[in-house]
Amino acid sequence: MMTDMSERVNRPKAVGIYIHVPFCRSKCHYCDFCSFADPGGGVIDRYVDVLCRDIESFKAEPQGNPPRRYIAQTVYFGGGTPTLLDTEHFEKILETVNRRFNIEGDAEISAECNPGTVDVEKLRGMRRAGVNRLSIGLQSVHDNELKKLGRIHTYNDFLNTLNDAYIAGFENVSADLMYGIPEQSMSSWAKTLEEVGSMDLKHISAYGLKIEEHTRFFENPDRLTFPDEDTACDMYEYMLDKLRQKGYNRYEISNFARQGLESVHNLKYWLYEDYIGFGPSAHSFLNRMRTENSRNLKAYLKGENICVSSSLIGENEAMNEYVMLGMRLEEGVNKKTFFDRFGVDFDSQFGEKFNRYESGFVINGEKSCRFTDRGFLLSNYILSDVLNFEEL
Repeated sequence: MMTDMSERVNRPKAVGIYIHVPFCRSKCHYCDFCSFADPGGGVIDRYVDVLCRDIESFKAEPQGNPPRRYIAQTVYFGGGTPTLLDTEHFEKILETVNRRFNIEGDAEISAECNPGTVDVEKLRGMRRAGVNRLSIGLQSVHDNELKKLGRIHTYNDFLNTLNDAYIAGFENVSADLMYGIPEQSMSSWAKTLEEVGSMDLKHISAYGLKIEEHTRFFENPDRLTFPDEDTACDMYEYMLDKLRQKGYNRYEISNFARQGLESVHNLKYWLYEDYIGFGPSAHSFLNRMRTENSRNLKAYLKGENICVSSSLIGENEAMNEYVMLGMRLEEGVNKKTFFDRFGVDFDSQFGEKFNRYESGFVINGEKSCRFTDRGFLLSNYILSDVLNFEEL
């Protein structure tokens, strides 16, 4: 019995690894991510060296004797523009991750990609390094809309990059879209969805534009004409119908996939599973401890003040966060999984409040609680009513 307990305690724990690449050719007008334009090759080389040392030096809280080991089920290169890295950079980073975490043989290894920043040879090099999933940032098929967003590529650049990805051997390719953007109309959005939905991509992410502080859009609001809120809702509902017709399943409020090709890494966030982030601004969630890295690139390159905040999530807060994230999923929150995780009945905690919205917005069934299509449109309002973080 003691041996069995020891094996359970020290069994490797599957985690997701997030690698932040904080560099871009230029800054998009809506972007508030930690990214820096045109850093130059020398800075990127230094960054990769520091990043690899950061990964090598990772220390987890001891759990058992010896300390619990971790295994990388997913690796995700986000940014910024990860495809500004050279093939050798991808190789070095993934070799380092594998030494520290042991990457599973069938791990999903994703990289975000901006059109025009890769060619066939670089993409082949990324495949050889281990990257097996590509997420290409398209946003729109209309060049005037791309220009308003501050994107440096054209629709044709995207088509060339997509073709190069297929030639290089990528089969699992995703595209990012955006609605509610300047100069966009229902007809232009419909054309974007028709063209992208006919490309046989494995995955599509589509996000409504949100204007954040410290962005060009925030600083110059009077110079922009956006679709109004009702039109943005119409765009979402149209997208849902169109992508379903094209064979895509919505598995999360903003993400659609062919059957069985959901993003394993992103599901870790929504299922409240463990992940570890490396690089400036990266977040980690491990053993219910949340940490955040500084956005200061200069300090990071010196190995200084990498982690700026750390907090242990209490039981009530964890339950609220679990529900908040799980309700983003098409399947919602599984009540048995909730009980197994927290030892508390879901309905005793949240049932009464969710039941207020059962008239068309929420389906609170025997096995799960989830939003309807209409409910997703009001999900922020409903969750702010049901979940009260101020009481925690």
